[in-house]
Amino acid sequence: MRILLAEDEKDLNRIITKELTEEGYSVDSCFDGQEAIDCLMTAEYDGAVLDIMMPVKDGYEVLREIRNRNMTVPVLFLTARDSVSDRVEGLDRGADDYLVKPFSFEELKARIRAMTRKSFGHLSNLLTADTLTLDIASHRVTRGERKITLSAKEYALLEYLMRNKGIVLSKEKIENHVWNFDYEGGTNLVAVYINYLREKIDKGENVKLIHTVRGTGYVLREGNN
Repeated sequence: MRILLAEDEKDLNRIITKELTEEGYSVDSCFDGQEAIDCLMTAEYDGAVLDIMMPVKDGYEVLREIRNRNMTVPVLFLTARDSVSDRVEGLDRGADDYLVKPFSFEELKARIRAMTRKSFGHLSNLLTADTLTLDIASHRVTRGERKITLSAKEYALLEYLMRNKGIVLSKEKIENHVWNFDYEGGTNLVAVYINYLREKIDKGENVKLIHTVRGTGYVLREGNN
């Protein structure tokens, strides 16, 4: 899952980026509203966390501009404003959620999970395919009775494949959602991580879940065909 973070308090920006990265998210961070708009116009994000009181353009202006462009990326506002009227204003302007500072990082991560789960049309934190189960809240992955240990990037890739079960995803689309702007592309890194997952998910199993669609990309589906 790829998240945009726009927060002008540099220490808080750094800490949130670290927390979300350790959670398995690919994070692009910026410090003002215009940077946020530029990022949102350039890449596909699964969610955006926007401070309201930012320089150049505030969070409300960022939200208005992307909604005017019919961009449906889920948005969570961060703000020190804690009145009911402020929360109502943020939601009425088109935000999906609103979190008041100071906040716990566990609550922030839970709200991001809920926000992105809704955008993908999932009702729970459990993603399944055949005997494979991924729990978004705990990051626990199992295949039948077998517990599977994944690196942060392997987990992010598997989560993205499972959220799009049955949909063929191009290498470019996977890059755009699982890696951030620090990833320069031009290598076979996606194929390498697909192979890592196959070793851990499919090796020794009668039903293979991760498939290559030649000339197009990759798909996670139930069945070997």
